[in-house]
This record gives sequence, structure tokens and C-alpha cells, in this order.
Amino acid sequence: MIAYFQRILPKIYGLYFNIIALFSKEKVAEKAFRLFCSPRKGRVLPIQEAFLNEAKFERVEVEDMQIQTYHWEGKGRRVLLLHGWESNTYRWRNMIGFLKKEDFDILAFDAPAHGWSTGELFHVIKYSACTKTMVDRYKPDYIIGHSVGGMTAVYHQYLWPKNSLSKIVTIGSPSEMKDVMDQYQSILNFKDSVMRALNQLIVERFGFGINDFSTSVFAKELNIDGLLIHDKYDTIAPYRASEKVHQNWKGSQLISTEGLGHSMHQDFVSQNIIDFLKS
Repeated sequence: MIAYFQRILPKIYGLYFNIIALFSKEKVAEKAFRLFCSPRKGRVLPIQEAFLNEAKFERVEVEDMQIQTYHWEGKGRRVLLLHGWESNTYRWRNMIGFLKKEDFDILAFDAPAHGWSTGELFHVIKYSACTKTMVDRYKPDYIIGHSVGGMTAVYHQYLWPKNSLSKIVTIGSPSEMKDVMDQYQSILNFKDSVMRALNQLIVERFGFGINDFSTSVFAKELNIDGLLIHDKYDTIAPYRASEKVHQNWKGSQLISTEGLGHSMHQDFVSQNIIDFLKS
């Protein structure tokens, strides 16, 4: 019964949006946007608290949010970790183990509306603002980003290229906002009229449309080294995303895997990242 409701609930939302769109494009756009930006999970679970409390650092104010940071001290180069959607800093536990063995100085933070950070909505623009604050404040040498965290890292570097960073690692990251939004529309099964209204809201709020946000395009402007790791059979973010970014990012390497999935917690992945950072 639960599985049935989990399958049918998105379609109910889609039908709801389709009906609202008949009467108000502005209202349906706002509702579709808020649903898209509202994580359903990613807050810290009891089982995750002990690990995170070992490094719980300071809260940093970004816009109207209190962002929870973490610090595992080391004597080496400083690394900043950016987790993905509906996750938190705990997702880096395996990677952190590898980084600690090499004595890297490790920083991380919970994204808006995730972990122990405040906020109700999450999107790349908010995440990029938080990333800029952390880069300006803590001066990391490297960023490692998983999924939308990697997308955010590339977008941040495109917007603010003069900073302390010399390398970026992305893991299973999407590249085109259109791909993400097409998936959203497919899951909810709402009409194109809803998508057009949503696109107009994004243009008015952020100054660009859905088709304009592309890290494969942004990558053309990057002048630091990058490592992209992506599984060919990733069902969350398509492998072609990293292929396109790699083609346009002159200083990048692409490691392709088969059967490691989207999360990519495997030792093979962590070791390749360590080798890249130390090279």
C-alpha cells in the first residue's frame, strides 16, 4: 500500500498543477518551484550524529540561513566537500577516511535545508552563494562535489574564478538544468504549460532560463584542473553529462566506471580522488 501511494502521489501533484495552470500561471509556477526545491530528506539522522559531532564546527550566516560547517583538522592542503540533493555531510564518511590518512585539512558544510543547516528551499543558486562564502572565508585548495554538489562547484568557479582553488572534483554530477527539469516533469506528468510558467519564474527570479543553465557551457571558461568521475549506468545523473563537461573543460580528466551507481562510495573512487589531489 505504501509503495502504491509513493507511485501515485507524484501524479496527483501533476494533476493538481495542471488544474491550477488553467487559472493562474504565476500561482502554478510558484507551487511547482517550491515543490522542486523542497528536499524530502537529508536532515541528520540519529545514526549519523556521532560521526558528525566529532567535527561539528561553527555556524556561518549566509543570506537568511545558518549553515552548519564541519572541520577535520590536518596539516596538508585544505579540501572543501559539497554533498548532493537530499543528503548531508555524513555522506562523505568514506572519503573523509581516505583524506585523513593523507593528512588533508578537511572542511564541509550542510547545504541549505539539509543536515543541521537551516532553510526550507534548496537550489544551485543558494548552494553557490554558500560555497562562495565558504571559499572566501576558509580559502580551500580543492573542492570535491557529489551530484549537484559537483554542478555547484563548477558554477561557482565560473562565476567567481579568482579564488584559492586549484582543483575541482565532480562525482556523478548533472550538467544541464533542462535534463533535471525534464525528469521533474516526467515524474509528475504535468503539462508543458506548467513548465513554461516555471521557466518564466526562473527567468524573472534568477536572470536565466532553464535552457541557459549548463555546466558544460560554463566549463569552457574554467582555467583550473578538474577530475570528473561518472558511472556509465548512472540512473540519477546521465553519464553524458560528464562527457559534455569534459569535452569543454580543457584541464579536466574523466574516469568512467561501470556498475558503481550514483553514490560512488567505493574505495576505488576515493583512491583515484586522492591520487588526483596529490598529483
